[in-house]
Amino acid sequence: MSLPERLAAFRANFEAGGPPYHAPAWIHEPMHRATAELLASGAAERALKAGDRAPKFTLKDTGRRKVSSRELLARGPLVVTFYRGVWCPYCNMDLAALQEALPAIVAHGAQLIAISPQTQSNSRKSQRENKVTFPILSDPRNAIAAQFGLRFKLPDYLIQIYREMFSDLARVNGEPSWTLPMPARYVIGKDGVIAYAEVNPDYTRRPDPKEPLQVLATSR
Repeated sequence: MSLPERLAAFRANFEAGGPPYHAPAWIHEPMHRATAELLASGAAERALKAGDRAPKFTLKDTGRRKVSSRELLARGPLVVTFYRGVWCPYCNMDLAALQEALPAIVAHGAQLIAISPQTQSNSRKSQRENKVTFPILSDPRNAIAAQFGLRFKLPDYLIQIYREMFSDLARVNGEPSWTLPMPARYVIGKDGVIAYAEVNPDYTRRPDPKEPLQVLATSR
């Protein structure tokens, strides 16, 4: 089953109130409304696209070591995935699928990193629970996500739902902005130019990892 198929099945179960979340029916309307508003805002269309030059960045990994995009790109192409956090089951499924694809990514001479606004301790939890071996970098206040055009603020009506039902992002991210990145996947060439970009304001949808593999194969 492909990643999009797995995510669709999970969403159907979640919205039906199935285990393990048993989500109450009343939360779905405001969650759908927030996604629709983000879609209508045109934010995804303004995010960086294939052909744009990727911002340079230096972020810390789970061991608090600095990781530089310039140094990574000196070794080969870079696959970058932006995700929301360990509290998001869709993100965890995405990370697990990327881990499955990691050997093929490496075989194409590329590297894979994930970027999230959560603290290093929560990224360590992401790595542990999803058995992830690639670096997860912390992006405080979504500063790098903003440079890619991905950062947005949750509407007030959704903040309360998150606090009660999912996670207090001020605690998880270690800062009170209540911003998140739109989930996104990029392939950045050695020259710093984006060769592939997939940005979706609907956090329940993610591209299959095979898509960037196809880009890596044709760009060698």
